[in-house]
Amino acid sequence: MLPVHPLPRPDGADSLPGGAVPFQSPPPPGPTLAQVAAHAGVSSATASRVLNRSAPVSAQVAARVESAALELRYVRHRAPTASARDTGAIAVVAFADVLRFHADPFPVRLLAGAQRVAPERELAVITAGPGPARPSLVRYLCGGHVDGVLLVGRWGDPALPGLLQAAGVPVVALGRPPQSQRLAHVDADNLRGARAAVRLLHRAGRRRIATIAGPPDTAAGADRLAGYRRALLDHDDQARCAVAYGDFGSRSGEHAMLRLISQFPDVDAVFAAFDAMAVGALRALRRLGRRVPDDVAVVGFDDSPAAATARPGLTTVRQPVEDLGARAVELLRDPSPSRSVVLPTHLVVRQSC
Repeated sequence: MLPVHPLPRPDGADSLPGGAVPFQSPPPPGPTLAQVAAHAGVSSATASRVLNRSAPVSAQVAARVESAALELRYVRHRAPTASARDTGAIAVVAFADVLRFHADPFPVRLLAGAQRVAPERELAVITAGPGPARPSLVRYLCGGHVDGVLLVGRWGDPALPGLLQAAGVPVVALGRPPQSQRLAHVDADNLRGARAAVRLLHRAGRRRIATIAGPPDTAAGADRLAGYRRALLDHDDQARCAVAYGDFGSRSGEHAMLRLISQFPDVDAVFAAFDAMAVGALRALRRLGRRVPDDVAVVGFDDSPAAATARPGLTTVRQPVEDLGARAVELLRDPSPSRSVVLPTHLVVRQSC
């Protein structure tokens, strides 16, 4: 089990004979399942089905029960052997297509960082598709099989973090969670990184800077787009905003670049919210006969291995991916939202800009 910091002794405890600690009444018991059910206006059996995902329940009823559990800070009591066992495992739940997840160097680097600070731990990597988490996954994560959970990527099930917290399972998100979620997280400073990239293009004399943005329903996609817009506003250039969206993959970057050139033929620079999309943009520009960086400058985000091997070498925003994984594991020891971490980024200038 992850280390637990002992509570400080009350004032004067060390001065008692024999080092005895004054008697303290045990804390009052936490809310029961029955109280959660009453608060939600459902039966205990229904509340149990929702929290254990053991049977289908309507979305409205499930939302009431989950909200009641969070309001009352309900913690599901597991069997003593499960809760007391040090499993030595951390679950990494990735909301991503399984093929893309294992082909992308980003999650591999995250895992390497996590393993760096917890070499004695096993990392149980689980890829989950869109939609509500399967009951078997919820039972596994909440059933005393792991000492903590890291959530990676777009959340397929916004109710999952609350269920984990209600079951007393430490959980940390890699990436800023939605505003509706009070959850400890570790993230890179996506907004400032994107802003710095666009400022670099402005300083290079570029007049029409476009962006290939990531999915707007992801924190990274939204923050990097906000950084792009903020940089244009800094230069009183908001009216020349040119945006196309991709899915973080290289093919989507290629298609987005073709759309941008078609709609805005005067584009002379593009900031892509992920290196893979920037590599796709380079392919599209070659097809169109546009020279990089003479005709169009390109900047990516991440500093993945593909950035250094691209031709020309890709200027990009480096985020400390391994450190993100390491800090996330460290945060599992005390996953309070107030202890969330945002790590700085910096520019890596190569030949594409």
